[in-house]
Amino acid sequence: MNMETTDTMYRDLVERQQDLIVRFSPEGRLLFVNTAYCDTLGRSKEELAGSVFMPVTSERYSDVIATQMTKLFRPPFACMVEQWIQTPKGMRCISWSAKSLLDSDKKVESIVAIGRDITRFKQDQKALRKRDEELMLVVESGRQMYYTHTPDHVMIFVSPRIRTLLGCKPHAGKKVWTDYLTDNPVNAQGLERTLRAISSGRREPPYRLEMKGRNGYTVWVEVNEIPVVRHGKTVAIAGSLEDITEKVHVDVGLAEAEDLLKISAARRKEDHASASRSHFGFFKSLFSRETDDDEGHFEIPKNLK
Repeated sequence: MNMETTDTMYRDLVERQQDLIVRFSPEGRLLFVNTAYCDTLGRSKEELAGSVFMPVTSERYSDVIATQMTKLFRPPFACMVEQWIQTPKGMRCISWSAKSLLDSDKKVESIVAIGRDITRFKQDQKALRKRDEELMLVVESGRQMYYTHTPDHVMIFVSPRIRTLLGCKPHAGKKVWTDYLTDNPVNAQGLERTLRAISSGRREPPYRLEMKGRNGYTVWVEVNEIPVVRHGKTVAIAGSLEDITEKVHVDVGLAEAEDLLKISAARRKEDHASASRSHFGFFKSLFSRETDDDEGHFEIPKNLK
């Protein structure tokens, strides 16, 4: 098999591919395009020859693609980018895998890229995100807010409402939930229940925690947790929080009011007893016998005559 036959065979193989295949210069000018690429853009090879590869419809995409494609000019001389382009069938998303071809001086001679239409996949992803958002809205519509964390207390999932409650920024990274606890002694009891649930794999009764968010506000929450057990080992804790800050403040206020009422009642009782003793002393002096006659009578005190 001679060289010409080999080139023809490989060219025919490339032309039959459903994936988009292009070759372009370091300056971005197209040197070769296969039939699939022409069909996708609705243009002929003659029209595309020498045109700029990857024309984009948004400056945002242009910045991202330019940043990624700089990798083609340094090791490993390869990159992957996603490109949204206008086609006769509407906007399509193409995932490109590009690799530089180097000359004898290790300089980029040209670049070969293979593209695959992933529009359907992107649409499915968008629909899935929308469904998850709608589901989260349903879940978050109740009083409970949900989370999961590892046996080492590192947060895995935190619902948006918990982030808002604690003043956490989205995508701030994984955090240890115990970092949000105050030094209130009641928190030690709650942590002890979590540790028991992790070690035993059994659910513990609900408990309360006092937490302080990144926003500086202190909140009270009631915690319900269930250990997630696999092969007899706790691999995570799934739980829900309920903000009971207002309820705790009301309870504290009622307790303080009750203490004040008890103190007030005790003082009234003491005042009443003191008054009774005073009245008794008065009547005792009123009816005390100052002088007795022979018949056993007594005289009215002189100061009351």
